[in-house]
Amino acid sequence: MSEIRQAAVAGTFYPADPALLSQSVDQMLASARQNVQTGVQKAIIAPHAGHVYSGPIAANLYVGLENKKNNIKRVVLLGPSHRIGFRGIAACTSDSYQTPLGLIDVDKTALESVISLPNVGYLDEAHKEEHSLEVHLPFLQRTLTQFKLVPLVVGDADKQDVARVLEKLWGGLETLIVISSDLSHFHNYSEAQQIDENTSRKILNLEPNLTGDEACGCRPINGLLQLAKQKGLSIQEVDVRNSGDTAGSHDRVVGYGAYVIFAAETEQSTPISIRQQIIQVARQAILQPFQSKEKLNINFDLYADELREDGASFITLNLGGRLRGCIGSLEAHRALILDVAHNAQAAAFKDPRFSPLTLEEYRAIELHASILSKPQPLDVDSKEALLEIIRPGRDGIILDEGGRRATYLPSVWQQLPDPEMFIRELRRKAGLNPDQWNQCQVMRYTTEEFV
Repeated sequence: MSEIRQAAVAGTFYPADPALLSQSVDQMLASARQNVQTGVQKAIIAPHAGHVYSGPIAANLYVGLENKKNNIKRVVLLGPSHRIGFRGIAACTSDSYQTPLGLIDVDKTALESVISLPNVGYLDEAHKEEHSLEVHLPFLQRTLTQFKLVPLVVGDADKQDVARVLEKLWGGLETLIVISSDLSHFHNYSEAQQIDENTSRKILNLEPNLTGDEACGCRPINGLLQLAKQKGLSIQEVDVRNSGDTAGSHDRVVGYGAYVIFAAETEQSTPISIRQQIIQVARQAILQPFQSKEKLNINFDLYADELREDGASFITLNLGGRLRGCIGSLEAHRALILDVAHNAQAAAFKDPRFSPLTLEEYRAIELHASILSKPQPLDVDSKEALLEIIRPGRDGIILDEGGRRATYLPSVWQQLPDPEMFIRELRRKAGLNPDQWNQCQVMRYTTEEFV
């Protein structure tokens, strides 16, 4: 039997009547059209009070989705817990979320993919009465054609917990990240403006150290800021006001902020259908030795032209949140689909750091694919020169000194966010003295990464 998370705040935070709700949301979107943003919205921070209070601020973000309404197929929605206290990040077991405008299917597969991450688990009680997610759904239903929802309520979780979840679910242009948060609470109008101005400065500077006094959704915001910094992305302010500007008095106001992160120009240029084929082929390649003694055979006629062209890939396997194998190609030398298949088998069975993967492990494995751009040489003559031009979160780096060679993918920035430490550990990986620099050749590349 299908489980439905029923609307909890219809009739209080927004109209319960479907016609009135549609009309209200559409009017706010129409009023916001002069604020339409250019670029592809990848992540937004939007307020979650009653629509009459925070709706006009949120609408300035959601109106920007209308011209991408057919492209976004998944919305990852994180908001703070207001009803119960708990440690970590709460997923739900429901099959759908309901609002007066209809049902929204929950992406159960996506939720299952993050359950194994640290401090993530199922807790339906956190979702049952929580408004921080629900109030965004009518805006999404009126601006997007069809999408699945990944709802997560954030309790006492640190920014690393949240960043890991967001990285896992980041996806491509088919995925929108929504962070739900209001700003300051219950100060007079002028005090709130000062507090919210300082909070906005921290958000725009990607300072992941917000407190609950600055934003009730400080924990999911901090996780997003942490990840954006690692990815080399920037954030823009769209609107900052408070309830005194919309529908309340000036005596005791709540602050609302709207911010957007646009997708990087080079991010996720591979269509979702091709990414799915890459993951499918990688998994089939690993499964094949368990089913047959015959060599892997790829029928190129089954795949798109992009996959038959030469390309370079890395396949990373994780088990229980820990590395279980990683093998790849730094330069394109064979058809991409063939490269993916061979690297998947190598990561599973030939990584010298690990024993061959078992069938039981295969059933629980997390597979991560990285498609590499062509490496570009960097004209640097010292570690200091490299540190000046390296782009944390974006660059994969190849070091080659005296025949010793090593690389770190851009995803490694999650574990080594400090550029100097990143280079030191990369040199150590290559078997080089981390504190020396002797005619070292350096190349950098970017990746498209997906699971």
